[in-house]
Amino acid sequence: MTKNPAIRILVLDDYPFMLKVLAHMLKHLGYTSVATCNNGRAALEMVDNSNDGPDLILLDLNMPEMDGVEFVRHLVEHRYAGSLILISGEDAQMLLATEKLVRAHNIPVLGHLSKPVRPEDLAALIDLIKPESLTSLIHKLALSNHADTQPVRLIYSAEDVRAAMANGELVNYYQPKVSPVSGQVVGVETMVRWDHPRNGIVFPSRFIGVAEEYGLIKNLTWVVLTGALNQFNAWQKEGLSLQVSVNVSIHSLVSVDFVGFIAGLVSDAGVPPEMVVLEVPESLIMMNDLRAPLETLTRLRLKGFRLSIDAFGVGYFSQERLRDLPFNEIKIDRSCVHHASTNKKVREKYDACLGMARQLDLDVVAVGVEETGDWDMLRNTRCDIAQGYFIAKPMPASDLPGWIQSWASKGLV
Repeated sequence: MTKNPAIRILVLDDYPFMLKVLAHMLKHLGYTSVATCNNGRAALEMVDNSNDGPDLILLDLNMPEMDGVEFVRHLVEHRYAGSLILISGEDAQMLLATEKLVRAHNIPVLGHLSKPVRPEDLAALIDLIKPESLTSLIHKLALSNHADTQPVRLIYSAEDVRAAMANGELVNYYQPKVSPVSGQVVGVETMVRWDHPRNGIVFPSRFIGVAEEYGLIKNLTWVVLTGALNQFNAWQKEGLSLQVSVNVSIHSLVSVDFVGFIAGLVSDAGVPPEMVVLEVPESLIMMNDLRAPLETLTRLRLKGFRLSIDAFGVGYFSQERLRDLPFNEIKIDRSCVHHASTNKKVREKYDACLGMARQLDLDVVAVGVEETGDWDMLRNTRCDIAQGYFIAKPMPASDLPGWIQSWASKGLV
């Protein structure tokens, strides 16, 4: 498969032999724009280069002068706008904990790899960046040919986000959710995209954090949820009855008027609350003071909304704490699903999440279903819902009816 040479990759590792191995591996996989660096300070100088800065960093966590965790903190300060793949000889638990920390800084993590790195695992992770990056990378290449054009900004200001909402530039994409047992399409997850007039499709990792930091998250939720509700009604007219999932920020759950705000929008749209799933990050479980979000979640549940914990299994979850929260379902994170059919450790994590959900009578959505083995494993364990690229990538609403017909013709059940 021909790789996109526009993806600029930086390999950061203090061990020269590992730098040579990874650089050779990347070039063998078809990535031609590869740089290497053996210390964090030099790597940060490369990040600051707006013309040649990396789109992806392969980061070793175990470095003597500046370790990988410290380097991530500096990436935030330097406003790094690309993605990371973590590489380490540490155990899987340590890698998962570091992944969670990086995500808390709103830096996209494609995943982690244990040393020695296998080429097929590296290729699979880098492939995850393609749907997000190709459009923006092509734009960057095109603009770089014009000396009088400023480089594309991949991290945006509050004013940019306000303007995007005012100008109707935020659009919803929808990723199907399917029952592995019946093969039926049961719902969709709503994923907002910014159709930027110059930079093309911009993914939410570039602007959600800005909306949260500058008090715009309620406006953004209004845009996304209103669009999803209108689309629900449009699909209903076409004979499609699909639950619609929408992501909710933890910042919203501590707002005293959030319940009325959500309930009002859904009521005005004439959509039954039970057809709306509100997805909350797993990090909620670890909050020290749950009083405000617990009140909000309980009231939403009483009004008939379905509540889901997103990215479950990444952190250190507690069955006792989970039992005290009014959720209907958990979404098992990709790191606990993809390769579970062949990787014993991944399968153990999946089984632990599934078992906990079954004990608490919660529905289970498995995310990151990317190959036949993942799909078959979910069918065999009778997981409730599957979601991932093996089924379908997020798509514009207009594409969904045709995709459903195509999915039915595959005969996977």
